[in-house]
Amino acid sequence: MTSQHSAPAKVILLGEHAVVYGLPAIALPLSHVRAYADYQISESPLKVWADTRPDPLVQWTHITSCASNPLAAMIRLTAEHCAVSDLKGDIVIRSDIPVASGLGSGAAVSAALGRAVAAIAGQRISDCDLNALVYEVEKLHHGTPSGIDNTVVVYEKPVYFVKGKPIQSLDVSSPIHLVVADTGVAASTRDAVAHVRAQLEAQPPPTQDLLDGIGALVRQAHPLLKSGPIERIGSLMTRNHELLQTLGVSSRALDDLVAASIAAGAYGAKLSGGGRGGNIIALTNERRRPSVEAELIRAGAKRVLSSTLLPKAIRA
Repeated sequence: MTSQHSAPAKVILLGEHAVVYGLPAIALPLSHVRAYADYQISESPLKVWADTRPDPLVQWTHITSCASNPLAAMIRLTAEHCAVSDLKGDIVIRSDIPVASGLGSGAAVSAALGRAVAAIAGQRISDCDLNALVYEVEKLHHGTPSGIDNTVVVYEKPVYFVKGKPIQSLDVSSPIHLVVADTGVAASTRDAVAHVRAQLEAQPPPTQDLLDGIGALVRQAHPLLKSGPIERIGSLMTRNHELLQTLGVSSRALDDLVAASIAAGAYGAKLSGGGRGGNIIALTNERRRPSVEAELIRAGAKRVLSSTLLPKAIRA
């Protein structure tokens, strides 16, 4: 018996870094960019493979000896949740999501893997329970994560997120056309979060002002998602990027791609994720999208992809 499980990438539309400190953020799933966990039942102890590697990444018999491995941690947590002590089969991990680029690759792989492990155990794990498990694994990736990656990835819905408060699922008034451009520079979200934390400790008032400013932009965008006009969110995104620059989590490559997308006609743009590398996102419309994509490639983007989030009525 074989089965496939998956989870999407995500982008933070507004609010990264500030969200770690209890301020709001808005994040969206990229449903066509996904991580997959394909499994096949066998009589051998569970092994997890990458689709590009000849040797297993994790073996069930070695789980306890690699506690800091995110894949091993996800398997252990899911097995404990399902109250099973023995797992058999093979799981192959594959992903379309760039690693260390702010698109939630780690959370998506964990979510897909957790669903596959639960299925091997003969159970279906709820989104609520899976979200809690993936968050625990996110701590291995990021140190002090906000929880926004796992929430968007597991529920696969746009959300207005405040750490420690109930999730607010969002709908949008009209299609949101995003262009995502990859700098090709891998970056550690853990390091970027640690940088902001150190800055907040060293210079509390000015750093808190920047974080509060980011939170204010998110609050302004919230009603625009619901009632429009969507294009007004673009200027909020650009201002959000400027505040992230001042926080010290942008880079020359990110800044160049933001400038290129705006010059090509995007409504606005910003880095998305931890920063210092990874991706920018640009808000555009269907007509302008090809020119924005082309300009980003000319400006040095290593990979460009587009995604459209539709209103719930159209998705249905």
